[in-house]
Amino acid sequence: MLTWPPQSSPRVADAPARQSVTIPSGHPTLPSSSAESAAPQDGTTTAGASAPTPSASAAALPPHGEGTAGDRVIQQALDTAWPADLDAVDERQLLTAGRALLRADATGVGRHQWPAYFARQEAVAPAFARARFRIQAAIARQDGAPHRAVVLLVWAGTDRGGTHTDGRITDLHFTRTAPTNKKEGPAWIPQPRP
Repeated sequence: MLTWPPQSSPRVADAPARQSVTIPSGHPTLPSSSAESAAPQDGTTTAGASAPTPSASAAALPPHGEGTAGDRVIQQALDTAWPADLDAVDERQLLTAGRALLRADATGVGRHQWPAYFARQEAVAPAFARARFRIQAAIARQDGAPHRAVVLLVWAGTDRGGTHTDGRITDLHFTRTAPTNKKEGPAWIPQPRP
């Protein structure tokens, strides 16, 4: 989960605009082998060395309203927080599908590609204009099993009322289906929201 500090107090307003990444407990920050390899191999301890603290995993993010200039930093923060655990082909397919699905959900463009996903939302008008919608960063990772995945997207958009917001977060869950014939590979199917 990406979080931003409150901007209401004068003390915060005087400080440089910085944001931090808070990593949910359900997602690993380091692979267990990395944590073990950080300890000295000879069994001795190093003076002053300590285990990483939650604040050590926080990284500076661009301020709200930074525009496309901050997108690369957000992408790097996601990649660092959740190391890749999918095959590169699966990850590309999921990212392509996740981006298109979010764009269809937010703007209404392309909803016909996922009739089952949008079956209950036919009457809901899209809230965001196509021209003012942008995906800032995205990652695809396993979701507890090899046949399940989650695509985490951070995005920005301007709603019909003219309010622009960035740093919005959407998780889209997918399951892998078996191929129906030998020429097709497995497909990733989006799961409806609960």
